Amino acid sequence: MRRLAATLATAVVLLSGPAAANPEIWRNEWPDTDFSTTAIDDWREILSGGPPKDGIPAIDDPSFIAVSEESRIAEREPVMTVEIDGQTPRAYPIRYLTWHEIVNDTVGGVPVAVTFCPLCNTGMVFDRRAAGRVLDFGVSGKLRNSDMIMYDRQTESWWQQAVGEGIVGELTGTELTQLPAWMESWEAFRTRNPNGLVMDQPAFPRSYGANPYVGYDGSSRPFLYSGETPPHGIEPLARVVRVGARAWPLTRLSEAGAITEAGVTITWEAGQASALDTREIAAGREVGNIRVKDASGRDVAHDIMFAFAFHAFHPDGTWMLR
Repeated sequence: MRRLAATLATAVVLLSGPAAANPEIWRNEWPDTDFSTTAIDDWREILSGGPPKDGIPAIDDPSFIAVSEESRIAEREPVMTVEIDGQTPRAYPIRYLTWHEIVNDTVGGVPVAVTFCPLCNTGMVFDRRAAGRVLDFGVSGKLRNSDMIMYDRQTESWWQQAVGEGIVGELTGTELTQLPAWMESWEAFRTRNPNGLVMDQPAFPRSYGANPYVGYDGSSRPFLYSGETPPHGIEPLARVVRVGARAWPLTRLSEAGAITEAGVTITWEAGQASALDTREIAAGREVGNIRVKDASGRDVAHDIMFAFAFHAFHPDGTWMLR
């Protein structure tokens, strides 16, 4: 929480200055970014999250070990799961993504970016192929509506993680393809995939397994966010399952266990800890495991984001309340 308070103080200083409304101050740090091409109408929407460009280091060419060899991850800890047909399933632990936010990997010839923004709880996996090239992503250190702004190393364009779209630079307006992937507990992954692979611990001096955002998902307001609160009396940091431009409150899903609506079936099962609650991720409060499938039983691209983020990035979206 001390770290979050320091970050918030930094953002307040930046927001109050002229730099917030003008990208000129960023040109020294981003000499290869085309700031004249952008989808941003008001530069005050973009704030520094505290760390500079690559201050949160993305992981490239991650190492993996067999599920049977992993002993550090607790049963309830969340992982991002990537299962591509014909390939060994892979788990990317949130204990690592919390500190690195992006993993650039290739699975069966498919270049993927496994991403997680703690401030919005958005865990999303994208195909890194766009605009006729394979992109490598890093963490810009900038935020918009509390969501991570990624950048690609090929053109230094900026990308909004929550929607997978270029917002500044040469690739403005280009959309990444979100792949069907999901967040689940380590126990759920290893039970289903005893012969699967799990990302090995990166060689960085980080407190892996610890949550640097203690108590964040119990806050009344998100940090570094000045936008509207969600409608219908929904708490800003309540989790929702987003499929396209629809959002199902997690509370509704946990009560029902399974819901079939709008062409998808969403199921909820207990067993996953929040990564943004207690200091030790494994001890976090129950948030449950979500799966989203279509009428043919195929996994559907989705994410589990905070309600304020859904409202910010999908202002005309549909709230699936009852």
